[in-house]
Amino acid sequence: MSENKKQGGWRTNKWIRAAIPALLLHCSIGTVYCWSIFSQEIADYIGFTKGATEWAFSFAIFFLGMSAAFLGNVVEKDIHKSSLIATICFAAGMAGTGFFIYYGGQHQHSALALIGIYVCYGFIMGIGLGTGYLSPVKTLMLWFEDRKGLATGLAVAGFGAAKAIASPIMQSMLGGLSSAGSEINGVGNGIWKMFIILAAVYFVMMFVGHLLLKKPDGWHEPQGKDAKPSIISVLKTKPITNYIGIWLMFYINITCGLALISQEKMIVKCVGLAAFVGVISTVSAIFNAGGRLGFSAWADTMKDRNTIYKMIFVLSIVCTGLVIVTGGIKNGEGNVLLTILVLALIFVVNAGYGGGFSNVPTLLSDHYGMGSISAIHGITLSAWAFAGLTGNQMATFIVNHSGEWIDHAGVKMNPIGYQNVLYFTVVLYILALCFSLFLVKPTDKALAAKQAKQKAK
Repeated sequence: MSENKKQGGWRTNKWIRAAIPALLLHCSIGTVYCWSIFSQEIADYIGFTKGATEWAFSFAIFFLGMSAAFLGNVVEKDIHKSSLIATICFAAGMAGTGFFIYYGGQHQHSALALIGIYVCYGFIMGIGLGTGYLSPVKTLMLWFEDRKGLATGLAVAGFGAAKAIASPIMQSMLGGLSSAGSEINGVGNGIWKMFIILAAVYFVMMFVGHLLLKKPDGWHEPQGKDAKPSIISVLKTKPITNYIGIWLMFYINITCGLALISQEKMIVKCVGLAAFVGVISTVSAIFNAGGRLGFSAWADTMKDRNTIYKMIFVLSIVCTGLVIVTGGIKNGEGNVLLTILVLALIFVVNAGYGGGFSNVPTLLSDHYGMGSISAIHGITLSAWAFAGLTGNQMATFIVNHSGEWIDHAGVKMNPIGYQNVLYFTVVLYILALCFSLFLVKPTDKALAAKQAKQKAK
């Protein structure tokens, strides 16, 4: 990149044309993780169980991954079209969710209301999530050629930090927008109003990001059908097991992360910290965002970014193993050491969960180049789609079918069941470490560095 581009006006400023728009897009769509804050209120308002409404979030994550997989080529060809699709779909999906929540409040137990929420929050918003997540990533790596990990980590950290930023705002809005005398099943009508208002706010944020987002002037995407090799051809430049290994370890990292994070609130209560659930949730969100930025920036200094994944899996295995051996979750209440071990597990898994996301695009670019990175990254995000359907559901199944439910200060909980989830995750983490060690090959950069070191000897 020329010195003129580095020091030019706002039109060629990498922060204005890449970093800021990426944060505007990711900090908006990242609020999808706030669903757990108001899912119970939505369920009460429309007259369904919390379990029924939870599928809206699962569908959102599934369609995030699948839209990224199928629309990766659109992002590759035109980031302005893809970022506009993301803006419209995300805002429209959020506004539509608000409308169907309102309709459900007026028509209790309406299947139409529930299906409408699934379609709007799950499908329409899911398309906005997938295209919005992908759109700025390649642009960031092009502008920040020497610090690709730092750049993508910054944006993806915005996605992770969105929950910590938006949660208190949403909780305040829920209380402030509810009208006196307008309660249904004890829940005020502020829930649907909040969705409508936030739809407008996020539309403005994302539209500004869409307008600012721009690839460097020196980069021109090849045109025409034969300008780029097919994705399969690109993937075959390395043994296909190399890509399979990357996909599998990405899938496992998300599955394990969701399995633990979905039970995090109850695990914290099991170890006697019910009064600090909100604080610990915020701290874990900070670790999630910090892992996205810290692990990816750290990877910039390494010859092979796959080393980061090995570290994430080893740390996760060690922390999970310690809590399994000590029975930290079921025995943690009143024991300071066991409580610390459980909290360390929660924070490490959150950091590794975030770091796994931020390092995937740069790891893929190191292996397969920048030419088709958006499309390859999009296909890889299909792992997120399937993990969104398996991670928390598998953890819920284990909790519901093992252990023993007890009444603790008026709250039903299953400490042994939560403990048993760890047996599931530690086995998967060990498998992921094996894939990282034996399937994912060293990059050309790592091999060249190794050869140079051997010659020096």
